[in-house]
Amino acid sequence: MTPEAPPIALRCDGLSKTYGAATALDDASFDVTAGTILALLGPSGCGKTTTLRLIAGLDRPDAGMIVLGGSVVQGPDVSVPPERRRVGLVFQDYALFPHLDVQANVGFGLSRRNGRAARVAETLELVGLSALASRMPHELSGGQQQRVALARALAPKPRVVLLDEPFSNLDASLRNDLRNDVRRVLRESGATAVFVTHDQEEALSLADQVAVMIDGRVLQVAPPHEIYRQPVGRAVADFIGQFNVIEGAGIGRAVVCDLGTVTISEPMIGTVDLYVRPEALQISEDPSGQGVIESRRFFGHDQLVRVRFDSGLIVECRAGPTFLPPPGTRARVQLDGDVLAFLRAGVAPRRQPGAAFAPPAARGRPA
Repeated sequence: MTPEAPPIALRCDGLSKTYGAATALDDASFDVTAGTILALLGPSGCGKTTTLRLIAGLDRPDAGMIVLGGSVVQGPDVSVPPERRRVGLVFQDYALFPHLDVQANVGFGLSRRNGRAARVAETLELVGLSALASRMPHELSGGQQQRVALARALAPKPRVVLLDEPFSNLDASLRNDLRNDVRRVLRESGATAVFVTHDQEEALSLADQVAVMIDGRVLQVAPPHEIYRQPVGRAVADFIGQFNVIEGAGIGRAVVCDLGTVTISEPMIGTVDLYVRPEALQISEDPSGQGVIESRRFFGHDQLVRVRFDSGLIVECRAGPTFLPPPGTRARVQLDGDVLAFLRAGVAPRRQPGAAFAPPAARGRPA
């Protein structure tokens, strides 16, 4: 028997919002399944924080609908105020009350009925701050303050927790540890969460689903691995991760380029841009290779090796830490991974299909 799918905790349908002549959101839609974490990922000014404010009820959309836990909270004839939406908010700057200690901050939004103290204690234990319950906010580190802010948002058992750039004020070493802690806390609490970030690594490593936003539109919603490996178009591909863009001549289900002949999934005739990740390019020393190593950027666990082809093409290949030929060494670059193909409309190929190439045919996977 097929297990029943989890319910939809949050649905945003056709949200639009303008501020004067500026369009902040343009028909943005996405769903969030109960108990999952969604990242709203995009560059500054793409509408991420506006979306969060609309969900929380801090602003009203010009059009569209918001459904929380099966109830419409925003629609043509409905606008539920923020305090009745049961939404938890975690702000970029923590927004703790400076005159209240940790336990008072966490319990601020809770009813004073029986069970309040127990719920505060339970939530502080969840975030690992039981021993600091009587501390004041100024006595805490940035990471500890963010945990208090998360505990305060989780304590009332909200329908959805909204986090606005929650790690941006932390240094790099603390940020990674806190990401893992926040993910664990959200998992253990069973919370549904939406967080805003412009940091791709943060979104891909923390979220169950990623919604890529550009210019006020949600262009793709998918699991992190799918966003990375199968972006739906140029705009998402240009934003997510790093690609080499290699021009070639489309001759049907193959593209002839400096890597050889690359197989693609859809037939294309004309000038084609192949998007190839550095890790999909295999590099080796070879006196008869297509190009020369220009430089290496060493990161410890791996490195980016920059190669200039004799044709003038420049690519970056991701190699292991033991690949150490110096700049000036001739090298061979071969495709050994995923490739995306985009046809340039109205542009004739610069190289005639079937022209001779020095390298053998490259091994490409369907785009």
